[in-house]
Amino acid sequence: MLRSLSRVFSYVQAERNLKSAVLRSLWSAASVCSDFYLKPTMETKLYKPPQEVRGMTSLNKEAFTQTITVPALRVPNGVLNKVVKSLKKATIQRPGVPRVVQDEEGSSDFRLVLLDPHRISSLSSFSEGEAEALRSFSVVQELRHYELQLTYHNLKSDEVLEAVLPPGQDVPSGFSRVGHIAHFNLRDHQLPYKNLIGQVIIDKNPGVTCVVNKTNMIDTTYRYFKMEVMAGEENMVAKIKENGVTYEFDFSSVYWNSRLSTEHQRVVQLVKRGDTVFDVFAGVGPFAVPAARSGANVLANDLNPESHKWLQHNCKLNKVEKKVRTFNLDGRAFIQGPVKQELPVLLKGKAKVHIVMNLPALALDFLDAFRGLLPQELSCDENLPTVHCYSFSKEDDPDTDVVKRASCSLGFPLKDKCSVHFVRNVAPNKDMLCVSFTIPKEVLFSGDLGKTDPSEEPAPKRQKREEATDSSR
Repeated sequence: MLRSLSRVFSYVQAERNLKSAVLRSLWSAASVCSDFYLKPTMETKLYKPPQEVRGMTSLNKEAFTQTITVPALRVPNGVLNKVVKSLKKATIQRPGVPRVVQDEEGSSDFRLVLLDPHRISSLSSFSEGEAEALRSFSVVQELRHYELQLTYHNLKSDEVLEAVLPPGQDVPSGFSRVGHIAHFNLRDHQLPYKNLIGQVIIDKNPGVTCVVNKTNMIDTTYRYFKMEVMAGEENMVAKIKENGVTYEFDFSSVYWNSRLSTEHQRVVQLVKRGDTVFDVFAGVGPFAVPAARSGANVLANDLNPESHKWLQHNCKLNKVEKKVRTFNLDGRAFIQGPVKQELPVLLKGKAKVHIVMNLPALALDFLDAFRGLLPQELSCDENLPTVHCYSFSKEDDPDTDVVKRASCSLGFPLKDKCSVHFVRNVAPNKDMLCVSFTIPKEVLFSGDLGKTDPSEEPAPKRQKREEATDSSR
């Protein structure tokens, strides 16, 4: 009896092995045939724009419509979901294009699964796992052709812009998002297409309703670049959320940089409840407001009346107006006024004092305002203020450069008495850094240091500053 059962089992197993071998052979044969059949007709590039869109400056969406051929598999409805899941990396991924369509033969028992021609040009293009899944679901080993109509709405923004701009010209690769506003720095050769670029960005980025370009004109007094609207509404009042804090401001008349979110958070985390923060160049409050929310007492200043207005607004918006005193002064006047008045009492306490100076194009020049700020009789060794001062550098050794320039302005060597934190690269060979140090008592309580001889200044400071017209901070 056992021998009979063993013989039956062996026979069944042999039959299964033979069936699998036959299926593998058929699949392989189909692959060979498909290679020969599909290569001449399947395009590896999914979308080739019509020639008539080249050089277009006014957007005509209908001109981008094109019918292309993509590979497809005919799949029984019963295993459709399993097949789509197994072929997740092989199916077509295109905005607004379904992965599953009706069977061209009209059968209600089958659907066509559309495949990405970049991935699948023949049956042999499937990975081993994908091929095994198709065999297990008994999907017929045949790639079909499906005529797919692509419209403007199915294209990505870079595809549209690449099709429009002259050959060889670079496509705008990125922009800053500030609430509903997309902010570009277009190059000269892109300017003739600025309105079209703006409209494409609005169409392809949900939530963007205004696109602006930074012009070369800068407001020299309040140091913000003027904007021109490329497309969309002219509402420049943005509302954003950064690190859990809500801000509102007129983007056309104040400074804001979303790329500094991590840096704002880093410095605010150094501040403890009960500490005092002096924000010399506060802008609309990205340091001041979260510091106040963390329990610090804040004195925040900005020379720009619009920045000052929105700073006050954001304090109220985040319910910290009682923790923040705001000022509309020049940075030097703020240091030699409110900072000087508050420091004597603060130095007698135990809570720390932080002074934030985020105007990287010029902030180092303001450090000399701390020389002899307080009378000698108030001199102390403990609880001296910590300064966080930002700067740009184009030098090969940016850390050494900013320390030398800070030392020069302060009139005291800071080497080995400070730390330098890399913030971000703002342009090729141009870094933004933050130098942090405790103000030496020899500086804070003495009027004898005098001004540094200009001949002793580091070369980068003596040269004409391109940074003085840079809005990044």
